[in-house]
Amino acid sequence: MALEPLYAAIEAGGTKWRVGIGRSPQLVADATIPTTDPDTTISACVEFIRGSGLPIVGVGISSFGPLDLDPDSATFGFITATPKPGWSNTDLKSRVEEALEVPAVLDIDVGGAALGEWRWGAGRGLDSIVYVTVGTGIGGAALQGGQNFHHHGHPEMGHISVEREERDAFAGSCPFHGNCLEGMAAGPAVRARWGRPAHELTDRLEVWDLEARYLAQALRTYTYVLAPQRIIMGGGVFRHTGLLDMVRDRLAERLAEYGNSPANLDRFVMPPEHGQDAGLIGAVALARGRLEGT
Repeated sequence: MALEPLYAAIEAGGTKWRVGIGRSPQLVADATIPTTDPDTTISACVEFIRGSGLPIVGVGISSFGPLDLDPDSATFGFITATPKPGWSNTDLKSRVEEALEVPAVLDIDVGGAALGEWRWGAGRGLDSIVYVTVGTGIGGAALQGGQNFHHHGHPEMGHISVEREERDAFAGSCPFHGNCLEGMAAGPAVRARWGRPAHELTDRLEVWDLEARYLAQALRTYTYVLAPQRIIMGGGVFRHTGLLDMVRDRLAERLAEYGNSPANLDRFVMPPEHGQDAGLIGAVALARGRLEGT
């Protein structure tokens, strides 16, 4: 039996980029590249792919946003007005395609991760899922029947409004909205509020209780509006042991058994099966799905 073709995969994050080559849910090569300026970061990814010597047929790119995903737009494939300094109006898709001379498929980072988990991971066998990532930013994607929910753009689940939790005086760190979900609960917000990065706050219960409260607010909204079969939670902030259980507990309080609330939150809110590789494997799924029609 002939092997499936190989695809390059790029997971473009605000702090680091993951780049790899794979087929199905398996990576045969990968590397991590710091996010600096567009020229340096994109060139480093291209050089890794070229240097592998592997015969790729396409590349999937799962990127932080906002992205222009309208094929009829003059800036299709661009990172648009992003909070990431120096990255606004970056023509990501065309630059990668031209450098590698293969077709590229671009989607928001959580869209790629969601597709990979739906096809090969924690969303396998389900019709509808939501994937949320909490790291340098907060993003979310909704899949129905294996298709990302896109219309004039992509969902911005990290920028929904949240109620200020009791005794939290932090103004919020989002440069666009201040105290939206991302402004109150993403990694930079944790650092700005508490004066130290999340990985140095592991013993501070009040830090993680507050984080769980804000995330549970968002999950209640996603549950009521989209009614997914499962919500998958990933990203660097979820490396904190116990945060997922705390989010489940706070979500149970906020759902209050109203309507068709999920009966088993341990099965409703889950981590990605592919862990920190979910975004990169999702980029493989993205390229394969769009370029092969599978």
